[in-house]
Amino acid sequence: MNTEAFFTLTYGLYIVSTQTKKKKNGYVANTVFQVTAEPQQLAISCNKDNFTAQMIAESGFFSVSVLEQNASKEIISRFGYKSGNDTDKFEQTAFFESPEGIPVVTEGCLSWFTCRLVKTTDMGTHLLFVGEVLDGDVVDEHKMPLTYDYYRKARHGRSPKNAPTYIKPENKKEKKQPETKTSVGQKWICTVCDHIYDPAEGDPEAGIAPGTPFESLPDDWTCPVCGAEKGDFEPYEG
Repeated sequence: MNTEAFFTLTYGLYIVSTQTKKKKNGYVANTVFQVTAEPQQLAISCNKDNFTAQMIAESGFFSVSVLEQNASKEIISRFGYKSGNDTDKFEQTAFFESPEGIPVVTEGCLSWFTCRLVKTTDMGTHLLFVGEVLDGDVVDEHKMPLTYDYYRKARHGRSPKNAPTYIKPENKKEKKQPETKTSVGQKWICTVCDHIYDPAEGDPEAGIAPGTPFESLPDDWTCPVCGAEKGDFEPYEG
């Protein structure tokens, strides 16, 4: 089976948030869609292992913030690759609280919705939450939404392992010892989020020019997707 077929389906990227009496939390989602117009309802798919899934079920509310095309790697890393169990994702994030007490992320977003949970369906590994839209607004009508296709092809991002679209890479090499030499054009893959560093493209957002070999990256360089350290990368063949 050619798993690339799954990537032809249209997705966006969103931050789904909620709050209980204990804390606020949220995660990056790529499965959010409108299911009805009257009443206006949105559905989201959330992995059961996500801390946010338990919180949505408990609170009965959630928000959806639509990420814009140039959303920073920091906010994607913060909500996409860090656990709310040991990280306060909202400490350094721009947001507001709705009258219902739902945190709504506005940083790096072009629009938002708040929803009241009306139905939950067990999908095996994931829970499908359906929420009635309570409110919504456009933050910046001049920005473009960050699509999953653009995220993969232009920003070389990958789905977290809890995402419905996650597909395990099949072309990883065995991890080489540090003293092993690699070719100048060798690609490297992040063992945390599967982001691939391609020397031909570099990392312009971090000031790394195209043509920069992985070995020449600064020691404090980090993965542009999840923030993993340089030492968390290994040679990749694909």
